[in-house]
Amino acid sequence: MAPHDLSVLTASRTADSPNRGAGGMDSLRIRGGKPLSGEIRVGGAKNAALPLMAAALLTDGTLTLRNIPRLADIATMTSLLEQHGVTVSFEEPTNGAPGRTAKLCAAGVDNTTAPYDIVRKMRASVLVLGPLLARFGRARVSLPGGCAIGTRPVDLHLKGLEQLGAEIDLDQGYIVASAPKGLTGADVVFPFVSVGATENLLTAAALARGVTRLKNAAREPEVGDLAECLKAMGARIEGIGADTLTIEGVDALSGADHLVPPDRIETGSLAMAAAATGGDVTLVGARPDMLEQVFRAMGQAGAVIDVDGDRVRVRCPRVLGVDVMTEPYPGFPTDLQAQMMAMLARAEGASMVTESIFENRFMHVPELSRMGANINLHGRSAMVRGVNRLTGAEVMATDLRASMSLVIAALAAEGETVVNRVYHLDRGYERLEDKLAPCGAEIERIAG
Repeated sequence: MAPHDLSVLTASRTADSPNRGAGGMDSLRIRGGKPLSGEIRVGGAKNAALPLMAAALLTDGTLTLRNIPRLADIATMTSLLEQHGVTVSFEEPTNGAPGRTAKLCAAGVDNTTAPYDIVRKMRASVLVLGPLLARFGRARVSLPGGCAIGTRPVDLHLKGLEQLGAEIDLDQGYIVASAPKGLTGADVVFPFVSVGATENLLTAAALARGVTRLKNAAREPEVGDLAECLKAMGARIEGIGADTLTIEGVDALSGADHLVPPDRIETGSLAMAAAATGGDVTLVGARPDMLEQVFRAMGQAGAVIDVDGDRVRVRCPRVLGVDVMTEPYPGFPTDLQAQMMAMLARAEGASMVTESIFENRFMHVPELSRMGANINLHGRSAMVRGVNRLTGAEVMATDLRASMSLVIAALAAEGETVVNRVYHLDRGYERLEDKLAPCGAEIERIAG
């Protein structure tokens, strides 16, 4: 199949949205130049919670997920699952629990179509494809949307499912998949590492007949976490954390109780905000073992990072230039590239930031330049020459991670910055202003 351009740029709020404004065009006003100081609790991982929620479709039992963050993408996945017929309920945390608990039951699923008006808001919606196909033998899923950071085709998802015996057609923007006789295990070799394709094939293979081997599989912690949850539901999976996953299909899966891990991208983002402002911040409830390459790069850039269990203290008397290249896990994550660039904008010396995962993921550069950053693009690399000062400006968020880079730059800049279109930010950062303000940030939400 030919690649499909999936660079749809859109997002919106739903009833479970984490933020106050109703118009979807809120802004953040930030007066920078103050070091952040204090403690911030890290929320549950968005990129772990979304595939876990989709996995509820694999069973008629109840899947209980703890530590679910309040995010627009979680609300979107909730709406998608509910229209399939899944019952979803949320319970507020008690007794010091870090996040909400979600209970999902797909016993009453009566619809295997994932419609465009929901799927267009979030790329992770395509993760319902594998579970629907494996359990019900059919699925009709709109081609996904999400952040406009280049073409990210779902070809690997579709070719992998075809190798498991699915028949797949594209019809008016929809993936139409069927496996009337069920799926059958096979050896699937991914030509390049894809987190989403690994997750879709992993869930599909759990109910396929025979053995499936996923080779060159993504090793991201969120993939391993999904595999652990599937094992708790009764799946047979070996090789978790390695680049080959072996799945022996079972006839049925049951419900389970699973704790969503802390968000490593939020952890890294907040650590970079602390460093960029010359602050002293302790991140509570983190998983530092998931961020070894990130903390190594930050250390080379002058940050002092002390780890004590799930507590990570970040200090940075001065930022130094450093070269960074994004790579699949365990390398430096592409989802922290923009934030790292914002941190390096005021570094002593020059830095080279190279993006090897996605094309077109430098859309934050013109906005950082509006604030005084000195950045020159050369293909997939950006030369960042540190400047003495950034100055506040009105800027526009273009995607989820770019929006956080603008917040970091604004916190480090002199004067006032207004970050527009923060609905991107709301997709992946839980009530960010409420977390930053107690650490001394002058930050407020302006309803749009």
